[in-house]
Amino acid sequence: MIKAVVVDDERLVRKGFISLIDWSSLGIVIVGEAGDGKSALELLQQQEVDLLFVDLTMPGISGFELIKMVRQRFAGIRCVVLTCHHEFDYVQEAMRLGAVDYIVKTLLEMENADETIRRLVDRIKWEDNTRDALVRGESKRMAADKALLYLPLYHQCNEEELFQLSSVKNNPLITFHEMWMSPLLHRFSIDESKRELKIQLSGRWQTALISGLRDQPLQELEEQLTAKLRRILFYHPEPEDLTSLKYEDIKKEPAAPYSKQEADNLLEQAQNLKWTIDGNEWEKFVANILQQKPRSDQFLAFAHSLIQSWSSLLLKPEDAAQLERDISHNLNWCHWKNWLRRFSDHVGRRMLELGLTKEVMSCLIRAVRYMQSHAGDKINQSDVAAVINMSRGYFSQCFARFAGETFGECLRGMRLELAKSLLLETTLPVCEIASRSGFEDDRYFSRLFRERIGKLPSEFRAEGKNQI
Repeated sequence: MIKAVVVDDERLVRKGFISLIDWSSLGIVIVGEAGDGKSALELLQQQEVDLLFVDLTMPGISGFELIKMVRQRFAGIRCVVLTCHHEFDYVQEAMRLGAVDYIVKTLLEMENADETIRRLVDRIKWEDNTRDALVRGESKRMAADKALLYLPLYHQCNEEELFQLSSVKNNPLITFHEMWMSPLLHRFSIDESKRELKIQLSGRWQTALISGLRDQPLQELEEQLTAKLRRILFYHPEPEDLTSLKYEDIKKEPAAPYSKQEADNLLEQAQNLKWTIDGNEWEKFVANILQQKPRSDQFLAFAHSLIQSWSSLLLKPEDAAQLERDISHNLNWCHWKNWLRRFSDHVGRRMLELGLTKEVMSCLIRAVRYMQSHAGDKINQSDVAAVINMSRGYFSQCFARFAGETFGECLRGMRLELAKSLLLETTLPVCEIASRSGFEDDRYFSRLFRERIGKLPSEFRAEGKNQI
């Protein structure tokens, strides 16, 4: 039997929780209760305990402090949080301190109480079985040749989802850093597992079947998989609901094949959009991606930057909106490659609609990038034309067709966007912001700002701060 203690400063809540559940049928016996942290610690010194249910908001020693102290003094005791708070950050702090699970008291009812505790008991048994299954000799080594790895794609993914899988019900479940592993000690069917994973986890988890694990040290295994598996699956040429990998191949992969700065530089240079208007540049861009292997968060920032910088000039509103919505569906490099190809196709169609050559289109894109990065400087149409090596007259004609407005109107719009950022992100006076945004006359700046934005710069700043 699992020996448990309930700690809650509200006596009626404590008694209600104890009476709500048929503990003996679940293999649990309540051996004590306490109304505060101090009493709980005294009880733990006198009584052998396996499981502690802890309220977080108690006078004196808080639930957070109690969990930390129990982990330090009684390493074998598992703590489960009892809370009225189910905000992610609040509960996450308790889990970080060592709690193994949490129960929201306001959601616990007669109909679901036993099932909630049963899942907790099953988890404890799985963890105990895991320790027994992995011990070989003096060090922990894998007792199975194959294992299923589960990597969550979103923060809200919970390991409770995994407990519904037959592979987890029939095998141990090991917690690694940001992933879970289930050594396949018993019968396992790949086809059945693929069908189950597609139904239960598709779109929320990445899964991999790793072979060649028998007798591998568990600590080394965790280090290798934590450092490499997520990136390997992200760039796998044929991503599936269940990707098969050999552990010997994983070990051959370098731990850090790229420099983050180099990957950032690659994506920054790709803002020139050469890869969208030239097939050879596209192939070169893809090859560089596979060499540098940017992380998923770097792709995310790159995609949002593309939409922000180019949607008004190169994309129809409905196309920009669809691309923006689809960003969240990109879970691996194959998805991102398709998304980038779609963006590229939109740019190519825009070029054909405008009747521009690749060379002129590339020059106009360079001009816009130069204008965006120098919007606060005293630049004019002649300056920009010289930078891209075009005559002023021809540049003026092509730019108006490309942007749908004159050079001057486009530059003023960029300067106003710069001013909006400075108003929200700095405490500089309005006259200084006008100057830094490329406006020589702050009164003209304020008048133009009100005409275009609908309010004075000071009003825009005040409203922006109120929304933070």
